[in-house]
Amino acid sequence: MPRSLVLVEGDSDRTALLTLAGRLGHDLGGVDVVSMGGITNLRRHLADLTGDRTVAVLHDAGETTYVDRTLAGHDGDVARFVCDADLEDELVRALGIPAVLDVVAAAGDLDAWRILLNQPFHRTRPQDAVLRRFWGTTSGRKDKYAALLTAALEPTRVPAPLAGVLTAVS
Repeated sequence: MPRSLVLVEGDSDRTALLTLAGRLGHDLGGVDVVSMGGITNLRRHLADLTGDRTVAVLHDAGETTYVDRTLAGHDGDVARFVCDADLEDELVRALGIPAVLDVVAAAGDLDAWRILLNQPFHRTRPQDAVLRRFWGTTSGRKDKYAALLTAALEPTRVPAPLAGVLTAVS
C-alpha cells in the first residue's frame, strides 16, 4: 500500500501534479495520486482509507466550505492545499499570459484560441477568463494543457498549492 495519498478534484489536476513531480525530480513512488472525479466524492475517498497514510487534498477555493464540512467529520489528519480560483488560474498566474499563449501556439491551437477570443462575448473579458473557457471547449484539452503548462513552469515559479502538495508527500 502506498505510504501517501493525494486526492485531487479531476484528471487535469492529477496530470499537472504528476508532470510537475517529474519535472522537479520528485519521486512519487509510494504516493497514490487519485482523481476523485469531482470534489463531492471526497467523503467517499476518505471513508475508503485504510492504514496509516499521509493524506493531502488539492482543491479549488470555491470548494472550501464543502471540504471544511467533509473534513470535520473525518478522523485523521489531512493536509489541504487550496488553489485561488482553480489550478488553471494558478498556472496562468505563475507563467503569465504571454508565456501561456506561447504554449498555446506551440501546441498548434493558436487559431482556435483567436476564434474564441474574437467571439463577441469574449472580446472584452480578461484573457485569463477566456483561457479557462478555451481549455474547457474541447474534450481532452484541459488535461493536455495541464501537462503543457506545468512542463513550461520555471522551478522557481511553481504555484504554492502544487509545491505544498509535493512537499507534504515527498
